[in-house]
Amino acid sequence: MGKVAVGAAVICAATVCAAAALIVRHRMRSSGRWARAMAILREFEDKCGTPIGKLRQVADAMTVEMHAGLASEGGSKLKMLISYVDNLPTGDERGLFYALDLGGTNFRVLRVQLGGKEGRVAKQEFTEVSIPPNLMVGTSDELFDYIATELAKFVATEGEGFHLSPGRQRELGFTFSFPVKQSSINSGTLMTWTKGFSIADAVSPFYAAFVILLMISIGQDVVMELTKAMERKGLDMRVAALVNDTIGTLAGGRYFNNDVVAAVILGTGTNAAYVERAQAIPKWHGLVQSEEMVINMEWGNFRSSHLPITEYDQALDADSLNPGDHIFEKIISGMYLGDIVRRVLCRMAEEAAFFGDTVPAKLKIPFILRTPEMSAMHHDSSPDLKVVGNKLKDILGITNTSLKTRKVVVELCNIVAMRGARLGAAGIMGILKKIGRDTVKEGDKQKTVIAMDGGLFEHYSEFSKALESTLQELLGEEVSSRIVIEHANDGSGIGAALLAASHSQYNDIEES
Repeated sequence: MGKVAVGAAVICAATVCAAAALIVRHRMRSSGRWARAMAILREFEDKCGTPIGKLRQVADAMTVEMHAGLASEGGSKLKMLISYVDNLPTGDERGLFYALDLGGTNFRVLRVQLGGKEGRVAKQEFTEVSIPPNLMVGTSDELFDYIATELAKFVATEGEGFHLSPGRQRELGFTFSFPVKQSSINSGTLMTWTKGFSIADAVSPFYAAFVILLMISIGQDVVMELTKAMERKGLDMRVAALVNDTIGTLAGGRYFNNDVVAAVILGTGTNAAYVERAQAIPKWHGLVQSEEMVINMEWGNFRSSHLPITEYDQALDADSLNPGDHIFEKIISGMYLGDIVRRVLCRMAEEAAFFGDTVPAKLKIPFILRTPEMSAMHHDSSPDLKVVGNKLKDILGITNTSLKTRKVVVELCNIVAMRGARLGAAGIMGILKKIGRDTVKEGDKQKTVIAMDGGLFEHYSEFSKALESTLQELLGEEVSSRIVIEHANDGSGIGAALLAASHSQYNDIEES
């Protein structure tokens, strides 16, 4: 009996030791995996670093590229397109004006009644129209005929409070937010900017925008196409201004605040425009009515050896519709931030079993994690990071995540967002340096206002706060007290209508 007891004790002890060994081995393996995941995160964080010295280098590089782009066509990755907007709204504009905002799977038409400095925007109305799927794979004539038809319907609903002066033609500001080569304020031909796109890719509003580009031939004058369609539909309306949303934002900002000198869009994509001295544009050989000209930078295409580019950014670029182009846009704008987070998480899952022994299948799907969801996780202030847990479950199919894991996800979102915001601030600093607003001149008390718009800036508060604080850090206390970041909403609508007003064919008549 004693031998049996001893044997049982030995077996029991051996079982306990084996179990303990398994536990230790599991903990060691878990510890090793966690260490590897943290190593991936820290390496990424290090490569995303934006110390103030590097940001100053980026700002200086932006300024250099701006000079080069203004000097000659093709002189820089920055296109520095001449907008032919040399007459920004002043607030004196009066009358009825329309705007058309074309992009993606829908378009907006808008009308405003302007009442001068006393009445300002006395009344406004708009409607949004979806483009039928069959037209997205049709011809440009079919697309513009549909737009003209809907525009005519909207004009027919003009009601009380909207008054067209007798004997005058209706005038329109046309927002076409793709790169165009302009030859006047109301003419412009589409420029090449996409590669390797097929109609089969048109499964989202973002890709649908590229379908519009394909439908309109390279070198085709988009204003002429719209004008011919309006004539075919019997609509007597003149396109007074062709602009993009960035220039519209600048115009809208200047209408309400004469200190606005630049505009920046930070949304799905990104761009900047600013007011330049006409004599500082060597490549401009035309007659200018004033001493200033608005420049459309197309700054999404900025690139520099000083930009903190990681292997994840390189992979994203290689997989994109336009590899090698719009590098700046791909690390600071809303289209891409969420996917950068996804790519890092995917590597952590593959190399460190961050979400368990199997890699979640959905984590391998490009752009499944959108920036609005990234923002929601980044802003999660609940004690158990419940929002993070729900987003991982609902979007990526990842369940039962620990609080420790969720905290890492938030940290990763912060790294990606802070890099983008700080680089955006460096870009603005580059503009301020170019126009001499990065220093305080003795006796000069004028404010410098940057009009900002776009969903990323408006809704991702951690991003926008970081951008503003970084710009203050770059400028210093004295200069930053004179710089104002101002949210200017709906540049692509109101701004375009205001530019139609400031470039109206009847302005000379009113002045005479």
